[in-house]
Amino acid sequence: MSNLSRSGKKVMQQPLTGIKVLDLSQTVAGPLCSMMLADMGAEVIKVEIPGRGDGLRHWGPPFLGGEGVYFLGLNRNKKSMTLNLKSKKGKEIFFKILMESDVLIENFRPGTMERLGLEYEAIIRKNPRIVYCRISGYGQNGPYYKRGGYDLIAQGESGIMLVTGEEERPPSKVGIAVVDFGTGMNAAFGVLAALLAREKIGGGQIVDVALFDTAVYWMTFQQIGAYLASKKPPKRLGTAHPVAAPYEAYKTKDIYITIGCSADRNWKKLCELLGKNELVNDPRFITNPKRVENRKKLTIILGTVFSSKKGDEWLQALREVGIPCGPINTLDKVISDPQVIHRNMLVEIHHPTAGSIKVPGIPVKLSKTPGEIKTSPPKLGQHTKEILQEIGYSEEDIKEFQASNVI
Repeated sequence: MSNLSRSGKKVMQQPLTGIKVLDLSQTVAGPLCSMMLADMGAEVIKVEIPGRGDGLRHWGPPFLGGEGVYFLGLNRNKKSMTLNLKSKKGKEIFFKILMESDVLIENFRPGTMERLGLEYEAIIRKNPRIVYCRISGYGQNGPYYKRGGYDLIAQGESGIMLVTGEEERPPSKVGIAVVDFGTGMNAAFGVLAALLAREKIGGGQIVDVALFDTAVYWMTFQQIGAYLASKKPPKRLGTAHPVAAPYEAYKTKDIYITIGCSADRNWKKLCELLGKNELVNDPRFITNPKRVENRKKLTIILGTVFSSKKGDEWLQALREVGIPCGPINTLDKVISDPQVIHRNMLVEIHHPTAGSIKVPGIPVKLSKTPGEIKTSPPKLGQHTKEILQEIGYSEEDIKEFQASNVI
């Protein structure tokens, strides 16, 4: 589906074209959610604190053009306006934009929006069709709801850290903000589901998404389920898998590689490739459950063989017989990987102060209405005047707002 631009050229209609998002969120989960919506065509107005903005702008080093690289990676395709929501005039402006919006996103500690006079009841009185997305550490209710939430804390409390790292070492955090990212994705999913429901049954609703919920949800399938069945606490297994073997990283002569070889047919291929045919019918390793039971012994045997050749030699040989494998890449290899390049998972854009920067590509590929990276992350308040003029304020009004610290 397409329409005509002002130049007369056909423009591809994106899935969320026509959806307006009023985004009050900061740091990671909220901005990731709104960026995902913006990538698919939604107009996202990022409301920031005058003079300071999203705290992520100041996280670093490193910085590029005065902006934290975390901010640059999570805020493309958005408009930025500054607005003092504690002022009477700031609230007036907020509600004026809200009247034209489809989605409101916030990730303050529960109670903050209520203290600002922006509770759900006040919002739906102005716009009963609004989808009100609330992202927090523990959700909008429950015994912990007033606590602040962080990725690290959620990884610990959910047990993710309990199962991450080596058995003989302390619990470890996953190396990226995996709970923040997952919560942002859940929030985007929730917003889309609520927008679809609005078309079917009418009216908006609250989308309540929590970091802790996201982390516990991930643990239920494998770790919590296994614990409930066996009553045995899980162990940290490093790169290994609790119910599959061999399925982990091995050190070769020069690099680490990973293999996934739990299926019996692949196990036989691996034994033949390694010159270890005697392991095929070894009672310790004859089935996947037995290999899991005797993983430590198996790891020592396979590790000795893998250390005899270079990683690329092993990877070529493993791929030739159809055994899933891959290198543990350094980041210079990741960013130059031909698959990464072919799938446009790093996109170069121009930022007004940072210059040419690379940002993550769009991971969801739609065949008819694809997402698009159109604009760079905005400078603080870059679009304030434009947005205010669009909703009817004059040059004189805007000067007055600036003088009275409303914007």
